[in-house]
Amino acid sequence: MDSLDAFAGGKLAGLEALNLKRTLAPTGRLDGVRVERGGRVLISFSCNDYLGLSHHPSVQAAAAEAVARWGTGSGASRLITGDNPLIEALETRLARLKGTEAACVFGSGYLANTGIVPTLTGKDDLILIDELAHACLWAGAQLSPARTLLFRHNDMDHLEALLADHRADHANALVLTDGVFSMDGDLAPLERMVPLCAAHDAWLMTDDAHGIGVVGGGRGSAFAFDGVAKPPLQMGTLSKAIGGYGGYLCASRPVIDLIKTRARTVIYSTGLPPANAAAAIAALDVIDADPALCAEPIRKARLFTDALGLAPAQSPIVPVLFGPAEAALGAQRGLEAAGFLAVAIRQPTVPEGTARLRFTFSALHADADVLRLAGAVADLRARKAA
Repeated sequence: MDSLDAFAGGKLAGLEALNLKRTLAPTGRLDGVRVERGGRVLISFSCNDYLGLSHHPSVQAAAAEAVARWGTGSGASRLITGDNPLIEALETRLARLKGTEAACVFGSGYLANTGIVPTLTGKDDLILIDELAHACLWAGAQLSPARTLLFRHNDMDHLEALLADHRADHANALVLTDGVFSMDGDLAPLERMVPLCAAHDAWLMTDDAHGIGVVGGGRGSAFAFDGVAKPPLQMGTLSKAIGGYGGYLCASRPVIDLIKTRARTVIYSTGLPPANAAAAIAALDVIDADPALCAEPIRKARLFTDALGLAPAQSPIVPVLFGPAEAALGAQRGLEAAGFLAVAIRQPTVPEGTARLRFTFSALHADADVLRLAGAVADLRARKAA
């Protein structure tokens, strides 16, 4: 297969020349904020475990108990024998948290979006998607035969114009957006978006992977606007603030029943392992019982933005742009030397020329470490400007 190796080698050489080749770095997470990488212990500001629940004693205990009782895997797809009773209990908890009739749990957030979007749209339909929406929302749209149009990031005037121009030509319309945008940390303007979509009979779906547990009192981005902005389709993951793995959709009972019988990523994927479901239920118990914990990641993020004179953080995610990929990689190396892990984000994850360090803040970060990080970033920015 010389031609295959030549093809792969050429692609890799081209990426390396642009500082865009990616490599895996084995990383052991020691607790909620410390990691071991390359023989060193670093304070991580790149992890999405916003509440530190992956290491919470009650969450770990629930997972261990589930393994002891049910084993490590679910054994089959949910429609065969893989629908462990814990999954139904988790769906009930998620629906209650999000204020919906029902929920459907998936193996991951990516599986959720690539299953939901093609199930709800067909060749006569329209998809409108924020240009900065997560890659798995775009992947879901690409798997659908519906016509797909992008709208400028968080630009409700542009979305309204597209709906006015194109909605009447299609049987159904689906609007896709992140609730909290994963690379920029800003929120979708749901207080405008929800009524706008309703006025045009367009179904709005939010990907709230980075909102649940930390925004809207822990209930997510739909609850960040005094409860007036609840979209009919609330998708999210169990792998960020929930501390485990998996994805979900919360919606009406008819929608969820349709998803469970028609979404290919439910029908043809192995069910979520029982330990993941048990851990997620325990994590939701912590979130319910400790609203002060849910407020901490944004407080830490704002401590950081205040120290650097940046706009106040809207979420636990704060990007600091460096421009070229090599500049962001150099900044990553500089912070590693100071004892911090903040991984450089480059194209195609973000647009060309906007390579950045994407900082994520945990409730478990010490304020002193947040301020020390801000000082190190200030030094990096000063050297870049010099």
